[in-house]
Amino acid sequence: MPLLKRRPFLLLDPPKDLNLEEKVFQVRFTKEIFRDYQEYLNRVNLYRERVWTCKVSGKSNLTYEEALVSEHHAAENAQQLSRELIVPVLHMIQYSTLSLTDLVNKIYGILQEDFFEGLELNSRKDGSVSACKILKVIIGSGNTKMYEVGWIGEDNAVINTSVVQADDLVIRKKARASRSMLKMFIRESTSQNSPWIIHSNLAKKYGIPSEPPKDLLNGEGLPKLRKGLENGTADDGRKKMKKDGPIDDLLLKPAADDPSLSKKRPLSTYFKVPVDSVGDLLMVWDFCMSYGRILCLSPFSLLDLENAICHKESNLVLLVEIHAALFHLLIKDRGGYFMFLQNKRKKLKVTLVTWAEYLCDFLEMTSKQELSGSLSTVRRGHYGLVHTAVKLKILRELVDEAITTSAVRQNIDEKIDQQQAIAASKRELARNKKEEQKLSMEGVSEKEMSQTDASQNVNGSVNGQVLDKEGKEKKNIYANKTGDGKMHTGRHHGTEMEKQSIQSNSLGKDRFYNRYWFFRHEGRLFVESADSKEWGYYSSKEELDALIGSLNVKGIRERALKRQLDKFYNTISNALEKRMKEVTQKMLLEEAEL
Repeated sequence: MPLLKRRPFLLLDPPKDLNLEEKVFQVRFTKEIFRDYQEYLNRVNLYRERVWTCKVSGKSNLTYEEALVSEHHAAENAQQLSRELIVPVLHMIQYSTLSLTDLVNKIYGILQEDFFEGLELNSRKDGSVSACKILKVIIGSGNTKMYEVGWIGEDNAVINTSVVQADDLVIRKKARASRSMLKMFIRESTSQNSPWIIHSNLAKKYGIPSEPPKDLLNGEGLPKLRKGLENGTADDGRKKMKKDGPIDDLLLKPAADDPSLSKKRPLSTYFKVPVDSVGDLLMVWDFCMSYGRILCLSPFSLLDLENAICHKESNLVLLVEIHAALFHLLIKDRGGYFMFLQNKRKKLKVTLVTWAEYLCDFLEMTSKQELSGSLSTVRRGHYGLVHTAVKLKILRELVDEAITTSAVRQNIDEKIDQQQAIAASKRELARNKKEEQKLSMEGVSEKEMSQTDASQNVNGSVNGQVLDKEGKEKKNIYANKTGDGKMHTGRHHGTEMEKQSIQSNSLGKDRFYNRYWFFRHEGRLFVESADSKEWGYYSSKEELDALIGSLNVKGIRERALKRQLDKFYNTISNALEKRMKEVTQKMLLEEAEL
């Protein structure tokens, strides 16, 4: 079935209690039935929009009908896979956690090199070459392989058999499957990905095991989380998850007590930049916010950057300052960009007037076609006319270079040291607190015993409680004093750890591998699709609550994600509410002006 914005789309069931003589409206190509004409029109208009994707070929920007036709043709092409390849390829697909591209490359490589049962090819026999079919792979000592082959006669029947060595099987009878054919075959034969699971009817027909492997059930063998920014938060959560033994979210069998996905609110997807450029926009903005002191940049909002990058003006102050700051940093670092300018004998003085010249030099140095294609436009003084996506790719490339500078690396190392020091201090604080509480309780117990003995004739004793002269119960002032001082320090460490933990880190992934991002300077919770091509966001506390309520803690990913959302709930919800108030206030002011 075609995908809607790359997500599965379910057709509607027929209306209940449908009368055979009742007049209804039916969609010709889906056979869906509607009683209400407006609902029918809305559905047909949706099918006419170019938001559909062919599930088999991956072609996008299609209408629903075009996607159906594309799937039909792609399915026919997928069925052209040689009969003897189907079973081994299905074995390699089942429960693989590789991406589609990696899985295709793996299968393609194996088909090029390995010999397997059912493969028809040519082999040397008595000094000549004859057609044969591999009947069995024989594993000898030292993992050496021999092959039992059946020699094929003129009527394509096996006439006799013999055992040959791998060196004899060097001449192939038929061409192997192409990468494009394998890609279509994988999409056509599977019901889901991450991990890939083939259709149950195919598994039954070809004898493919339907039970997931043990390493997958134990949470092992899953795709590793992104390196770099995500390592800190997500990996720690995942280590804790393994102790509790949850399995992969997509392998969970439905249960009556499972949270309903319908609780989750739809994502807001309004961005001024192209949706596949949102990641670049966030990365550039977050870098400028995180390293503003090094860059000598004043704070600015994400909306300010988004508006500026979409503007057709060539010398907007914000963009000029960002580019100039990045060029200053690269020149000061005396790295590759500095050497490139030195070779051109250029004066190393970036100003708000000459910044575009240095941008041209950078584009020349990168020599990337997708970037250098805009060189002539920038050189003519028309930076504003460069496509928005390309502007962001240029800034992303500049940020990637800036991250490698010694100033930024030193700052990152300091943050890591600071985080480790805070963690160590927190652990030491917890140990000291336990020891002091133990000593305090022992000391107070001894003092209470002596006071009880001495005061039995003066103050009296009631049910073993120590009373003062007024008959009131004494308080443990030692524990209180110790507790107050340490609690304040503990809260300080907790705040610092929280700042370090959520800065530029993914909070985790849901069952479908969508990533969740929160930035301290932006009151929205961003969601990145598994393929990084689509973005959306939540902007209210109610949407955050609905998201948390929809997560199934029986799965390894959503359990870790919920733990992070619970941990930073106050921080995130306060940021969402603050931004919502600001947006509402701005709208009221604009209406008042009108």
